Amino acid sequence: MADELTWGRVQREAADELRAAGAASPDADARWLVEEAAPDLDGPVTTRALAHFDAMLARRRAGEPLQYVLGRWGFRHLDLLVDRRVLIPRPETELVAEAAIDELRRLDGRLAVDLGTGSGAIALSLAVEVATVTVWGVDRSTAALEVARANLAGIGRAGARVRLVEGDWFAALPDELRGTVDVVVANPPYVATGDALPDEVARWEPTDALYAGADGLDDVRRIIGEAPAWLREPGALVVELAPTQADAVVELAHDAGFGEVKVRPDYTGRLRYIVARR
Repeated sequence: MADELTWGRVQREAADELRAAGAASPDADARWLVEEAAPDLDGPVTTRALAHFDAMLARRRAGEPLQYVLGRWGFRHLDLLVDRRVLIPRPETELVAEAAIDELRRLDGRLAVDLGTGSGAIALSLAVEVATVTVWGVDRSTAALEVARANLAGIGRAGARVRLVEGDWFAALPDELRGTVDVVVANPPYVATGDALPDEVARWEPTDALYAGADGLDDVRRIIGEAPAWLREPGALVVELAPTQADAVVELAHDAGFGEVKVRPDYTGRLRYIVARR
């Protein structure tokens, strides 16, 4: 009995392997993998469950992000399908979604646009948390929209108020929406070409959702410059950015005609997104 294999032992040995492989959070990762593989943590370690666990552990040990290994990740009130077709939903982007939700409530908004929707994290959060809003989610990646549509199917009745369309930022929207949108929100690519990224990001996440020209602002410029034509008055724009870009993005927003522009921090205190109001 002393040598009987338990999920606790599997978890401890996995944490040691991940630590040796250089994982940043080996204990937490091992716990996530065990909870995903084990139907009952106090039950027996079956051959089938252990094979599933070993396959996931090998992927994580090779450096694949935990979220992709699990195939899902939480974002606000959602449990989202995620894989290499889309960026991993991050805590700072939850704050971007929260800001967009706050603006919709402030404006008693009925129409929102999420540019670069990816997994659908922001668009679906808006639909689930603001019962009066219709949301258009835009992405230029066919593969990303496949993921977003899978996630849309999982939010129930709120999904009837979400439209997912493929295209290049505002150009994907029907022209009749011009001047009627209450809130535009975007988590666009904002990494400068040539900037170093953590290996786990650079190797695994979709590069076309990360990089945006020499200063990382190519897409941000377009979004801010075109947003006023689509927003009603009053209306609001919420855009995620890199902390080093805050001053430049505020200037872009003022130049585009936004009268009130605020930069807000993420959970670590780094400047992370703007809220610009007409």
